[in-house]
Amino acid sequence: MTKFSFKTLMFSGFYIVSLLLFTFSAGAQLSTRSLRTNYRYNPLGTDEPRPAFSWKLHSQVRAAMQKAYELRVFTQPGTKTIWTSGKVSSDQNLHVEYKGPALTSATRYFWQVRVWDNRNKVSAWSEPALWETGLLQTDDWKAQWITSVRETGGKAAPAAEFRKVFRINGPIKSARLYTTALGLYETFLNGSRISEDCLAPGWTSYNHRIQYQTYDVTAQLKPGDNAALTMVGDGWYRGNLGYKGSRAIYGREAALLYQLVITYADGRKQYVVSDNSWQSAFDGPVRASDIYNGEVYDARRERPASLPGFDAKNWLGVRSMNAPAGKLVAPVGPAVKKQERIRPVKITRLGPQELLVDFGQNLVGWAILRLKGRPGDSVHVQHAEVLDKEGRFYTENLRAAAQQNTFVLDGKERWYSPRFTWQGFRYLRITGYRGLPDSSSLMARALYSDMDPNGTFLTSNALVNQLQHNIQWGQKGNFIDVPTDCPQRDERLGWTGDAQVFFNTAAFNMDVSGFFIKWLRDLKADQLPNGMVPAVIPDIREQANSGSAGWGDASTIIPWNFYLAYGDRALLDSQYNSMKAWVGYIRSMSKNDLWNSGRHYGDWLFYELDDDRDGKSAITDKYLIAQAFWAASLQHVIDAARILGREQDEKQYTAMLKDVKNAFMREYVTPSGRLVSGSQTAYVLALHFDLLPEALRSQAAERLVENIRSYNDHLTTGFLGTPYLCHVLSRFGYNDIAYRLLLQETYPSWLYPVKKGATTIWERWDGIKPNGTFQTAKMNSFNHYAYGAIGEWMYRQMAGIGQEPGSTAYKKILIAPKPGGGFSEVKATLETGNGKVLSAWTLKEGKFNLTVEVPANSTARIILPAAAGAAVAEGNAPLEKATGLSRVTRLGNDLQVEAGSGRYEFSYVQKK
Repeated sequence: MTKFSFKTLMFSGFYIVSLLLFTFSAGAQLSTRSLRTNYRYNPLGTDEPRPAFSWKLHSQVRAAMQKAYELRVFTQPGTKTIWTSGKVSSDQNLHVEYKGPALTSATRYFWQVRVWDNRNKVSAWSEPALWETGLLQTDDWKAQWITSVRETGGKAAPAAEFRKVFRINGPIKSARLYTTALGLYETFLNGSRISEDCLAPGWTSYNHRIQYQTYDVTAQLKPGDNAALTMVGDGWYRGNLGYKGSRAIYGREAALLYQLVITYADGRKQYVVSDNSWQSAFDGPVRASDIYNGEVYDARRERPASLPGFDAKNWLGVRSMNAPAGKLVAPVGPAVKKQERIRPVKITRLGPQELLVDFGQNLVGWAILRLKGRPGDSVHVQHAEVLDKEGRFYTENLRAAAQQNTFVLDGKERWYSPRFTWQGFRYLRITGYRGLPDSSSLMARALYSDMDPNGTFLTSNALVNQLQHNIQWGQKGNFIDVPTDCPQRDERLGWTGDAQVFFNTAAFNMDVSGFFIKWLRDLKADQLPNGMVPAVIPDIREQANSGSAGWGDASTIIPWNFYLAYGDRALLDSQYNSMKAWVGYIRSMSKNDLWNSGRHYGDWLFYELDDDRDGKSAITDKYLIAQAFWAASLQHVIDAARILGREQDEKQYTAMLKDVKNAFMREYVTPSGRLVSGSQTAYVLALHFDLLPEALRSQAAERLVENIRSYNDHLTTGFLGTPYLCHVLSRFGYNDIAYRLLLQETYPSWLYPVKKGATTIWERWDGIKPNGTFQTAKMNSFNHYAYGAIGEWMYRQMAGIGQEPGSTAYKKILIAPKPGGGFSEVKATLETGNGKVLSAWTLKEGKFNLTVEVPANSTARIILPAAAGAAVAEGNAPLEKATGLSRVTRLGNDLQVEAGSGRYEFSYVQKK
């Protein structure tokens, strides 16, 4: 992401003062970095009235802690501050709220921070960071919503185009464009696309919230005549959406809202706004665009409509329309961007005009081709995730989604790719092309929300490394503005259950803060007045099982886990009423403290056998699952109430939780402690959510292990049991069984798809069966991230990166690796709010080496496995003499040490 350069301040005396301060500072080893406003670097167009500031402390000494900070905010470098925090004695460096005067619309603000550490050193003022407000008041909008005078009635149509010519009279100081559309848009000025954002404005609960984007377009304008052009495709708004053949769910016509504000050097302002003076057309090159079915692009229809000299005399008019119901909001999450480039690993000619392309990786995005052919030739590009066992192109699992782009050539050599759609694919079938493209003229471009990488995970086991690769690519491909279940068939919806089971793993792999803040706001907006949570967010009103256990609980599980990962109390506060409403809905559906009504998805896609005569299918009572998740949600509401100081709520929900747990015991547990459903998922949920009294937990864990062994050391869990399975095993002393499950290579297991050549996570454990045939085509995605939730266990237990109880945002880190499974090496990193955490261990011939990095302003408790009685060295010194460490104590067969920030290298021969 682009960060504000300090060089922009060199013109002022402010730079000289700052430079002198930096040189003179006694804390030259102390500095701040990674300044962010509302999780973003230098954001344009925010609408938060009280933005929150975060920074990271950098120090060259061990055990560095922040003891105080000072913030200052100003509107121009070198000018008087409009707010200063003063020196605040606090170690807080995340989510520090602005408390100055009310912010004004369309204004750029700068801020700086300096800190004091625990050695009484003070840093220099940081380089200035900036944020810029959007249009904060309804009256700030001068533009009108416009649509073409030609109506489509909601039917598929070419992309709508909107055009306006305007004149610049004088030197410009700055120009900002505030714009959005009903549909997906791309916008141009004077022949140039103004942004790399894709699929804007994104998908929100359109009936409640419509995002607008803010762009700095100063460089795109010129003196004299200028031309604005925006193309609007169907997108989520009016295209096909959902698996019931619905379209135009939110509205029938594409529309545009466009407000360009030009500020001249002499202070004058000029507004170029969408109104009845604009023109429209449907005869551009994008002849059809649909998320599921793909795009038709006719290069013969390209014309320079975004240049001021273009003759638009035959264009249609526009009409203004009433504003839609949704409130205009600035984005809080990252835009979708073009990401990795992937070249084909194999191109095979199947016939005179038919090619098969293999990229070697199942990905989500666009195939981009450089083509040349006779004018009017049509090249069809189909997309598929897999080939069948005979090596043939397989598309049955796409259901009604065509996933095909068609490019009509114009005789010139040019690059072709879609605009208003995307595909999930590893393979292409290209028909109608006379040439033979090679790796220089054909590539795939991944497309996903622009999230910073957060974590890395690497081991000595190649299959597990591939599993981690698959988890990450499954996340990339399904985090396209909303957390979708799959990216290829006629679905691609924000299923709540999938999102909640995967959230913790997602937060290890990438910075998903803004991504989930945005999605949770839509969840809250689409939640029904009675508290029921739709099964998909944004809601498209097609799910019979809305309000399902484990799905609706995304409303409580994700906000709480978000708080633990990022320490954001404001997010917890903003979602709190939604959390309460969900448990209130459950209570309204319950009887005698039992949630034993309603339709539920249950332990979705659990292990089951065809013609099962021995009862080996791992069926778990759906109402047992519902009761377990009710208890889990209540616990999260209790925890949130405690953090937010809602004492009465905490008491009320604590009493309710007791009743719910008692009802679970009465209904689902025999006097001897056996669950009425004997499945792995039943025992996992009962243990993970602490539904059993302490006296019964040990034997329940034993029964879980017995069940695993009865399936020859295979898991049988579905979507709701899988995320917690290995955690429960490790918690109750069965880490060896957890490793055994992880390393199982036959169906059902995590490595079975890997052995079958998977490059992403599958929807089903046996998407491709052992005999090479496919699971049922109606539901068999090969890019479905839910089972990738094992990634959290890999980070937390194998590498040992976690938090102390009560800690948030990795302020108090727990490094507790659990070697096993024959691994000789595990290395993981996690970029936290304070900086990078590293845990890397090797185990060879009994010698254990552990390297740990703790970021400044954090502390860590480090557990050294099987180190009690061993001669432990840190670096070149005995453990007890190492700097930065304290309180070396024995913990069973392990040692634990307290550590401040810094890098530590432990080595010893493990005691058996």
